Amino acid sequence: MSTGPTHWVLHVDLDQFIAAVEVLRRPELAGRPVIVGGRGDPTERAVVSTASYEAREFGVGSGMPLRLAARKVPDAVILPVDAPAYTEASEHVMDALRGLGVVVEVLGWDEAFLGVETEDPEGFAERVRAAVLDATSLHCSVGIGDNKVRAKIATGFGKPRGVFRLTRETWFEVMGDRPTIDLWGVGSKVSKRLSGHGIHTVRELADADEAVLVGEFGPRMGVWYSQLGRGIGSAVVDDSPWIARGHSRETTYQSNLTTPDEVRDAVRDLASLVFDDTVKEGRPVFRVTLKVRYAPFFTQTKARKLPAPTSDRADVVAAAVALTASLDPGREVRLLGVRAEMVMPDGGDPVERTPVRGRL
Repeated sequence: MSTGPTHWVLHVDLDQFIAAVEVLRRPELAGRPVIVGGRGDPTERAVVSTASYEAREFGVGSGMPLRLAARKVPDAVILPVDAPAYTEASEHVMDALRGLGVVVEVLGWDEAFLGVETEDPEGFAERVRAAVLDATSLHCSVGIGDNKVRAKIATGFGKPRGVFRLTRETWFEVMGDRPTIDLWGVGSKVSKRLSGHGIHTVRELADADEAVLVGEFGPRMGVWYSQLGRGIGSAVVDDSPWIARGHSRETTYQSNLTTPDEVRDAVRDLASLVFDDTVKEGRPVFRVTLKVRYAPFFTQTKARKLPAPTSDRADVVAAAVALTASLDPGREVRLLGVRAEMVMPDGGDPVERTPVRGRL
């Protein structure tokens, strides 16, 4: 019997979700290295959306250029992205989770938080795994925690097809000596900035002067990183419908854009498409972000907060085009993306309900 609280947060993460869906559709691919990305053509410019565990053993990972992935695994089966199929599979998974009679907070195609009242969280986690497998033939891993942060991180220790518990009592035993990049919400850029202050491990982050973190990351994120080092986070699982913070469009060009005029025209087109997406939400735009990937593969982002929230197409497009003035005119561009962030229904700037990193 558990000696901890009866309220638990479970994080459910589908194992190699996209690749697993493809294998279900093509059983002959089981056990083979499978890579999904772009239109499935490694001669085109595209990136890996996901890779099966067999492909990951060769060093293939999400975001890698598809051409490079094909070189790493010459025998891999490379398939195009089929978003409708993944959406349908995800809906079946979430229905199976809701069928367990618990609160389900959907994070994306392949993961969700569950709010569970039980004295046997491991037993319930196995029920979750069985329910998903029975309903969809897909395997998942489950992290158990006393809050969302610990549950999310715990899942990584349970993969694949396993269960792991991480709580306040075991936090430093499990995480203390690990690098900060192993924390949910800490990427390479943040970990590098932390290293600049002599903070390399989770325990060092927990012991760091909060004022130093606030000075580096600002009052909101500085406090958040301080709490993250101790595994502190919300334990509230919210099943209210997800509300988009913004919309994005991006394109990888098969031939590099070589002139500022080409870049501006492309950004103008993308911004107009993004604006159309925001119109469907009925909320004004307050920030525009431009993403650029120079050849061969160096990526930057530039953002601009608008003087006032706007529902005018010309304002949004002009803001995106204005950001191109900060780009290097001497470098060729292989990818552009535009994102428009919208005012939330309560009138405030959008704040993520929970920070989400890449899939495991």
